[in-house]
Amino acid sequence: MISQSPIVRRKSRQIHVGNVPVGGDAPISVQSMTNTNTLDVDATVEQIERIAAAGGDIVRVSVPDMDCAEAFGKIKQRTSVPLVTDIHFDYRIALRVAELGADCLRINPGNIGREDRVHAVVQAARDNGIPIRIGVNAGSLEKDLQKKYGEPTPAALVESAMRHIDYLDRLDFQEYKISLKASDVFMAVDAYRQIASQIDQPLHLGITEAGGLRGGTVKSSIGLGALLMDGIGDTLRISLAADPVEEIKVGYDILKSLKLRSRGINFIACPSCSRQNFDVIGTMNALEERLEDIMTPLNVSVIGCVVNGPGEAKETDVGLTGGSPANLVYIDGKPAQKLRNDHLVDDLEKLIRDRVARKEAEEKDVITRV
Repeated sequence: MISQSPIVRRKSRQIHVGNVPVGGDAPISVQSMTNTNTLDVDATVEQIERIAAAGGDIVRVSVPDMDCAEAFGKIKQRTSVPLVTDIHFDYRIALRVAELGADCLRINPGNIGREDRVHAVVQAARDNGIPIRIGVNAGSLEKDLQKKYGEPTPAALVESAMRHIDYLDRLDFQEYKISLKASDVFMAVDAYRQIASQIDQPLHLGITEAGGLRGGTVKSSIGLGALLMDGIGDTLRISLAADPVEEIKVGYDILKSLKLRSRGINFIACPSCSRQNFDVIGTMNALEERLEDIMTPLNVSVIGCVVNGPGEAKETDVGLTGGSPANLVYIDGKPAQKLRNDHLVDDLEKLIRDRVARKEAEEKDVITRV
């Protein structure tokens, strides 16, 4: 197996959202957004912590009015997770949350209003030492650009972004990142490719309003996968009509598949067929659910027969190959023991957890000796 990603990432400036670096040589961070009522502080904090537990590096919180701005201040006091505030229409909300500890201000230039209002937001960001995310969206382009292009296009998205980038440049404010989102994969990918060649600021990737869990995952994987393989992207959000935790899982799985991040178990599993000697699908469903708590990177193969099983198992930390009358387990590429079907999931889970514990001990020993 290729151990290192062959992707050469685009060179970008680095900013910080709280304690999370974005851009430069920093790992590509994974974000989600709360969908609780921001006024419900307890529920919002609980969801933020669930997102973080799933691996979320940054969480965005919608702040639609001043009451929510005050609630955000209470939320911020109860979590250490970097929080981006999502601001639309009323620039005064951005000024308030900047005072209350926001780690980044997300504004949509298409609806934030006049330049003097954007100027006030920039000054608040500067005074509080926080970055801005310019969020351009195909569904809310400025009216003059809608008239000029007739409909959202990649060029319209880029022109909107460049208009506000130029304004920030005139204010000598460089602590910002850019997103150019569309629900159309081709439009979003084209827009990101265009802007990537014109600026060196970090890029926040996303296919906006991608859809439900299955459809949105597919659409996001295609669009973001194409950009990431081009080396484009410094942070991302998978926009799903689903539990925000699912957005984190999908985002990490995309990055793991491209070897851009490693976290938790990387499963290699066959789709199953009549050659299988155990229930591959049931085994995989159970293992994924049981082992969600593991954060240590580990490669595990689960193959139902001897056609591809031994070859895959020799390249993974733990490998299961279907066989009769018992299945063969490989540890670190070498045959280790046989497992029967009656307690297969329990036995395999224990072997995986034992291998994780050994890997963690080995890494701790290396750190101690260094």
